[in-house]
Amino acid sequence: MRREGIRTLVLPAFAAIAGWVAWSGLVLLLPVALAFPVLWSLAQSRRTAALVSAAYFLAASRGLPQGIAAFYQSDLWPGLLLWLVASVSFVMVHALLWTPSQGRRPLRYLLACLLTAIPPFGITGWAHPITSAGVVFPEWGWWGLAATTAGLMGLTSRIRPAVTILLAGFWLWSAAFWTMPKIPVGWQGVDLDLGASLGRDAGLTRQRALIAIAQERAAAGIGTVLLPESAIGSWTPTVERLWTTALEDRPLIVLAGAVVITPHGYDNVLVAVSQIGGRILYLERMPVPGSMWQPWRSWMGVSGGVRANVFSNPVVDLGGRKLAPLICYEMLLVWPVLHSMLYDPDIIVAVGNGWWTVGTSIVSIQRASATAWAHLFGKPLVLAFNT
Repeated sequence: MRREGIRTLVLPAFAAIAGWVAWSGLVLLLPVALAFPVLWSLAQSRRTAALVSAAYFLAASRGLPQGIAAFYQSDLWPGLLLWLVASVSFVMVHALLWTPSQGRRPLRYLLACLLTAIPPFGITGWAHPITSAGVVFPEWGWWGLAATTAGLMGLTSRIRPAVTILLAGFWLWSAAFWTMPKIPVGWQGVDLDLGASLGRDAGLTRQRALIAIAQERAAAGIGTVLLPESAIGSWTPTVERLWTTALEDRPLIVLAGAVVITPHGYDNVLVAVSQIGGRILYLERMPVPGSMWQPWRSWMGVSGGVRANVFSNPVVDLGGRKLAPLICYEMLLVWPVLHSMLYDPDIIVAVGNGWWTVGTSIVSIQRASATAWAHLFGKPLVLAFNT
C-alpha cells in the first residue's frame, strides 16, 4: 500500500518534468516526451495513470493560461479553466485505456496514440510523443513514423529497457549530426514584431509597410516571400488591387495570412498575390477551439467564429509545386501534418501570429514541432511568425 502511494506521487512528478522539458521549445529535446508512455505503463492503477497523463499534459501546455489571459486581456482564471478543459480528452483517453494486464498495455497505448492523433480527440492532441519521430529518425518518412510507433509500444512492455537504449542511441546519433531543414532557394519567411496590431491594423499605412518589406526582399533576389498569419488583415478586392499594383514589374510572389469574411463568420487563410493578381491559396483546417472555432454558434443559429475546413486542402499548388500549409494551431497537432504528407508535398510552409504568447514558450514549441515534422519527411520548411 505504501509502495503504491509512493508511485502515485513519483510517477506524476516525473511525467510533469518530462512534459516540461520535452515541450520547452528546443527541438532536440522533443524525445524526452518518450518518457511518458514508460511512466503511464508503470502505473499500478487507473487513478495513477490518469494523474500521470494529467501531469504530463498540463506541464507540456503550461503556457496556455498566460497566453489566454493576454489574448482576452483578462486575469488568469479563463485561461486556467480552458487549460483544464483542454486536458480532459487526453487524460480521459489514457485513463480509460490503461489496463492492469501488462501484456495488453502496448496495444492499449497504441490505441491511445491513434485516438489522440486524429479527430475528434486529436483536435486537442497537443504534446503528442509521436512528434519526436523527426528527431529520433530524421528523413525516415513513414518508416520513421512506424519505427517510433513501434518504439512507443515497446516502451510500455517488458522489453522497455532494451527499447529505451535503442531509441536513445538513435536520438544521440541524430543530435550529433543535426541540421535545420533546408529553405528552398529563392524563398524567405519574414518574422515580424508588430504585436497585437498585426491583422487588426489593416489601414493603408500598414499595407504599404508590408509591401515595402516584400519589395526589399525582391530587390535582394528573393522570388517568394512568406508573411505571418493575419498579416494582410481582411482580404478584399481593394486590398488585392493595392498589392497587385505594387508588385507590377516584379517577379515576386507573396504568401501572407489573411481573413475572409463570410455570411457565417470568417475563414483564416493564406493568400498568394503577385503582379498578375491574387487568390486564396489555403483555408485553415483547424483553428483554435474555443477562441476561434466555435461550432456551437451554428448549432444555435448564431453567426461568428472561424470555419474549420477539417479535411480540406491538405496540399495546394503554387507554380507547379505542392505546398503543405500549416497555420498556427495546426503546428501543435499531429493529423494536419500527416494529412498533408499523404500527398507528398514539396515544401512545408508554416505561419503564426503569436503576439499573445509573450512570456511563454508556445511559439518556440510551434517552431520545434514544425521543424521535427519537416525533418522526419525530409521536406524544406519556410516559417513566418509575428510576435
